Amino acid sequence: MDIPLQAVIRGTGAYVPARVLTNHDLERLVDTSDEWILARSGIRERRLAADDEQTSDLACRAARRALEMAELKPADIDLVIVGTATPDMPFPSTACLLLDKLGHAGAAAFDLAAGCSGFLYGLGAATDMIRAGSARTALVVGAEILSRIIDWQDRGTCVLFGDGAGAVVLQGERNNTGRGILSNHLHGDGGFGSLLALRGGGSRYPASHATVDRRLHYVAMQGNELFKVAVRCLTETAREAMSHNNITADDIDLFIPHQANMRIIRAVAGRCGIPMERVFTNLEHYGNTSAASIPIALDEALRGDRIRSGDLILLDAFGAGLTWGSSLIRW
Repeated sequence: MDIPLQAVIRGTGAYVPARVLTNHDLERLVDTSDEWILARSGIRERRLAADDEQTSDLACRAARRALEMAELKPADIDLVIVGTATPDMPFPSTACLLLDKLGHAGAAAFDLAAGCSGFLYGLGAATDMIRAGSARTALVVGAEILSRIIDWQDRGTCVLFGDGAGAVVLQGERNNTGRGILSNHLHGDGGFGSLLALRGGGSRYPASHATVDRRLHYVAMQGNELFKVAVRCLTETAREAMSHNNITADDIDLFIPHQANMRIIRAVAGRCGIPMERVFTNLEHYGNTSAASIPIALDEALRGDRIRSGDLILLDAFGAGLTWGSSLIRW
C-alpha cells in the first residue's frame, strides 16, 4: 500500500524588532492608560520596526532561523509564500524580495493577502502544493510592519498592534506515523470586510491628497462588532478541525490561536473546552502582529519545550477579509 505524502514542519523561526513600546509609553502619545489597555486586550508592550527595516528584512531574519533549525540552505527551497498585509511595496512581491535577500533565485514565490489569517492560508497552500508534488520544500512566512499603517492618533487601534515575523519550513515526507499537517480549514466572507480595512491606496481610493487628508491610509476597525464575529468564527473553525479529524478538545496538547485579544482567546478556548493551561499566548509582549502572530507563537512554544514529538497542535486564526481558518498538526 502506498504511504501518503505528508507536509511536515522541519523548522521554525521568528524575529521581533529591538524597539519596545510599552503601555506607559503610549500614555504619552494618546489618551489611554496601562490599566485600560491591559483590561481590554491583555497587551503590556509591543515591538516596533526600526526606520530602516522593511517587512522583507523581518521575514529574512525569521526565515534564516527556520532554515537553521531545519538544517537546510536557501537553495533547498523551491516555494516561498509570504502572508502579509504590509508588503514592502505593492509589487514586486515581498516573497520575491525575500528570495533575493536569502541569496536564492528560481523558486516559486508569491504573497498572500488574508490579513491575520495570512500565515494559515500560506500553510494551507504550501501543504496542498507539497501533497500534489509541485513543491518539495516550502518556506511559509508571516511578516508585518503594522506600525507603518497605524493611526497613532486613534487610541482604539494604535494600542493593539506590533511588528514581527515568523516562519516555518515544510517538506514532503512519506510516513505511517501520522506526523505532519493533518488538515487545513480556510474560510472567507467579504460581507464583513468593512469591520477591519485599510481603505486607501488601492483602485477604490487611489493615493491622493484627499485620501491622505481623510486618513484612509490607516487601519480602520469596528472593534465591538469584530469581537463578536471573531469569537464565533474562531470557535467554529477550531471545532471543524477537531470534527474533521475525529478528536475532542481532550486530545489537543497545545492550542495556538491568533494573538489578537486575550478576551477573545479566553472566550474561544472556553467554548471549545480547551483549558487555558493548554493554550499558548505571548500577546502581552508583542500585541497583535497579524499574519506573524501564529508563527511567532509556534516558534516560541517549540523552543520553550511546550511542544514535544507526537503532540497534537491546533492553530486558529481570524483576520481582515474577513478570513478565518484552522490547522491541525501532529508534531
